Amino acid sequence: MSTHVLGIRHHGPGSARAVRRTLEKLRPDLVLIEGPPEADELIPLVAHERLRPPVALLAYPVEGDAPVETGSRAAFWPFAVFSPEWQAMHYAVTEGAAVRFFDLPVAFRFAEEKGTDPEPESARIDPIGALADAAGYDDPERWWEDVIEHRRDGDEVFSAVAEAMTAVRTATGYSHPEDLRREAYMRTALRAAVKEGHETIAIVCGAWHVPALIGDLPSAAHDAALLKGLSKAKVAMTWVPWTHGRLASWQGYGAGVSSPGWYHHLFTTPDQVIERWLIKTAVALRRADSPASTAHVIEGVRLAEALATLRGRPFAGLAEVTEATRAVLCEGDEMRLELIRRKLIVGERLGGVPDESLAAPLLRDVASLQRKLRMPAKALEDELKLDLRKPMDLGRSHLLHRLRLLKVEWGKPAAVSSGAKGTFWENWKLAWQPEFTVDLIAASAYGVTVAAAAAGATVERAAQAPDLATITGLVESCLLAGLNDALPPVLVALDDRIALGTDVLALMAALPPLARSLRYGDVRGTDAGALRGVTGGLVTRICVGLSSALTGLDETAAREVRERLDACHSAVTLIDEAELTEVWRETLAKTGARDDLPGLISGRVVRLLRDCERLDADDVALRLGRTLTIGEPPARAAGFIEGFFSDGATLLIHDDRLLLLVDRWLSEIPADSFLEVLPLVRRTFGAFAAPERRTIGERARHLHSPGRHAGQGGDEVPIDLARADAALPTLALLLGLETR
Repeated sequence: MSTHVLGIRHHGPGSARAVRRTLEKLRPDLVLIEGPPEADELIPLVAHERLRPPVALLAYPVEGDAPVETGSRAAFWPFAVFSPEWQAMHYAVTEGAAVRFFDLPVAFRFAEEKGTDPEPESARIDPIGALADAAGYDDPERWWEDVIEHRRDGDEVFSAVAEAMTAVRTATGYSHPEDLRREAYMRTALRAAVKEGHETIAIVCGAWHVPALIGDLPSAAHDAALLKGLSKAKVAMTWVPWTHGRLASWQGYGAGVSSPGWYHHLFTTPDQVIERWLIKTAVALRRADSPASTAHVIEGVRLAEALATLRGRPFAGLAEVTEATRAVLCEGDEMRLELIRRKLIVGERLGGVPDESLAAPLLRDVASLQRKLRMPAKALEDELKLDLRKPMDLGRSHLLHRLRLLKVEWGKPAAVSSGAKGTFWENWKLAWQPEFTVDLIAASAYGVTVAAAAAGATVERAAQAPDLATITGLVESCLLAGLNDALPPVLVALDDRIALGTDVLALMAALPPLARSLRYGDVRGTDAGALRGVTGGLVTRICVGLSSALTGLDETAAREVRERLDACHSAVTLIDEAELTEVWRETLAKTGARDDLPGLISGRVVRLLRDCERLDADDVALRLGRTLTIGEPPARAAGFIEGFFSDGATLLIHDDRLLLLVDRWLSEIPADSFLEVLPLVRRTFGAFAAPERRTIGERARHLHSPGRHAGQGGDEVPIDLARADAALPTLALLLGLETR
């Protein structure tokens, strides 16, 4: 019986190549791999054609058969095609060798996290850094690349790695409690494998653990003492897709690598590594409409090799290739270099897993819908434009909204372009993250399909909602997601909360989402009859309580109320029901007649009444003139102007009477009050567009010209009836009227 320990660096292409060649040479009948034993049953899927790296093993705690809230207690073990562990698994499965993981079970870790105070962490050391420093390198990554990753033979590297790590562990005397327990479990698993009678055993583990698995090993009793008292949690595991981007930022098991795209290239390219890489770079730049010629590639290769020679490196590494790319192909442009970093050095690769490997039915349903709706998960951000009049696009919209209700932010709503008119358009920004799998597993408690889980989660959230605004948001989400079964109980929760609500401002905040929901219901073909009844009751309660809500407001509260008034006015207009509209406008009319309102609110109400034609131009001029008198406090008058003109300067530009009233008021403000009013007036006029301010100034200059203000003391401007008659036939034709 022989045992061979292959010390590797996780996600190292040189290590992966050496592992594969060594295994093909040794032909072991058992391969032990550092990893969670709970995943042993998933190893055979490595040979499945639809299990494409990068992928990860996902572990999550369960109680019974249901997943518990995972959060940070989920654990991932990512693998790329250049990961030595992946190559070891693939070799064993395809060659028929026995294979299993032999690291400390993750069940112990979950139970430990669930317990009381964890033991204090001691500082970990960087063994690669220590070896690099001993070799005279100032960069550990560069040392490892030179010694391991760029080697294309690598068959004899493992004995050197074992010797080096033994020297580091002996010199530092370092021992971390977690590492000691893990290594005790590894030795226990190795003893069990030896007892099973295997002839040749290959062990693939992190280089740091090699000294603990070779030479004179501690006794079984010693290891049993280290493992004594460990408790277990129930754990489920599955394969999930991973991405190169996540591999670059991963800080968990095996850590990550900063350049997975480069490492993938190193592992999969048989020869002319630098030349082929710079060709890929040139292609990527051309696709981004950036010039990159064959001459650029040739000069880039020469510069990378020259830099490696100057630095005494055996091969040009990523640092040299990147500097050559920056200088030659990108011509010093950092933005183009960032494109290469994102698309090539890190890479866009997203793995895939077969449906049968997905542990939760909800995951399988998501995968099925992604295929049915032609929405493949992609690692990098992608834009999706939907026309909700099309069944396929409507189904995509429903899926994205339902996932958002499950807190899976695969899609984030984006602004619709100005050229796309109508509520049937939706824009999304899509970017799939591996962590979404954890969220979906946690959401499986609500249902086995996306629709059922989203409905269950929404109903529960509505029942536990802390405020009215949360429930109204859920109502809108139900309609957007097409959850007709969830809508009735959510509406019941909404109706109950409205009936108990006494805060009119909260009721006002709840109305706009409901109005939008009614509109979306029409666009999406959703029956919103029950919602219409609830919304009508909400409008009635707002109208009844509005008067008391406007009493005793300070400036801050008045501004909040003004925003709520605008939103409610727009919402009632959007609902477009004659009875509700009349009730609302009558409430505004009664409110506008009050003399005790803050100027900001009074001016805003008058403007809303003017816009809905409840007041005509004469009424508005009368109210504005009454407010802009010497008897009114200047601050209140300034607030009235701000409230009235907060939508813009259109009325002020086209109605000379209003402009004259404002001009006269400004001229008559007492000197001791002018400085108090000036900031308020500037806030109003400063919000106008520059062309509007310029037009107002021009018109104000000629306000007192003769004949300018008919009916206000000036002469009537004579009208040339003959010229007017000449235009009437054309005007009648445009308006579709018969000419006299």
